Amino acid sequence: MIATRALNLQVAGRTLVQNLDWQVGAGECWSIIGRNGAGKSTLMRTLAGLQAPASGTVEIDGRALSDWPLEALARQRAYLAQARQDAFAYSVLETVLSARHPYHGKRYWEGSDDHTAAHDALDAMEVAHLAARDVRTLSGGERQRVAIAALLAQDTPLLLLDEPANALDLAHQVSVMSLLARLCRERGKTVVAIGHDLTLADGISTHALLLDGAGRWHAGPARDTLRADLLSDYLCHPIEMIEHGGRRIFIPLEVSQ
Repeated sequence: MIATRALNLQVAGRTLVQNLDWQVGAGECWSIIGRNGAGKSTLMRTLAGLQAPASGTVEIDGRALSDWPLEALARQRAYLAQARQDAFAYSVLETVLSARHPYHGKRYWEGSDDHTAAHDALDAMEVAHLAARDVRTLSGGERQRVAIAALLAQDTPLLLLDEPANALDLAHQVSVMSLLARLCRERGKTVVAIGHDLTLADGISTHALLLDGAGRWHAGPARDTLRADLLSDYLCHPIEMIEHGGRRIFIPLEVSQ
């Protein structure tokens, strides 16, 4: 579905990711994990085609990003940014409907199929009751769920999400991440998401990519990659893993001063 070839990412002369040869298959659910400043968001913007790498290539369906017409690319991948600003008084419904533009062609107004997709996405995110609200009046968590609803309404095979659980309460963190896992498992969608909750990532991910921010990376199946020793190394903090009720739970240990 998406792959990188000898990808190098740099910011202000600092190498964040070096020679990333990485392949994500259809229906896989990947978590990208690393410390603040490790290059996670830089990588996500590069995968979405919004930022050029220092070198190397990104391919979607075996085709370099630069070879994709923008409208076709928007029907292939959807991207959730870590932060957003709402300058205009759009309603929640209008905000979600805007994600349907790649399907309009020369048509200006939304059709019934667009409204159906938008309302289904609002229902999935439990924000249908907010459809008429000005997005600028929403809480941070409500606005995040509306943003994810727009991503769902775009209805692409590849979903790229930068911290989708950001600003969500505990119940909605679990429900959103579980929904993403079901989209992979039941509908064959491919999900690549940045997250900081190791236990939640382990529960929903098929694979994980670890970044250390100094060029190193490690990728593989979640059970082999989300290990206490590897996580402690890449996060520069001791992590303990325990098993309880068939689940793996990751606990950051206190460091003596």
